Amino acid sequence: MADKLVTIAQFPSYIEAELAKQLLDDFGIESVVTGDNASNIYSIPAVEGPELQVLESQAKQAQEILESQESQEEQEQ
Repeated sequence: MADKLVTIAQFPSYIEAELAKQLLDDFGIESVVTGDNASNIYSIPAVEGPELQVLESQAKQAQEILESQESQEEQEQ
């Protein structure tokens, strides 16, 4: 049975989503940013920002990586 893509995070901007994607790539986790065009074109709250998706089997590991990065950034401030 093939793995399906699941959304693990949503971002306010395309740039932030791409940075998270690159972080996961550095750990060998392939991901995809979806919904980026809508948030770049429309700046209204009804349009959701870009989402980061990974294979379901890697979702937990990917979330842990993102949370770890977020914690490091908070400690540096």
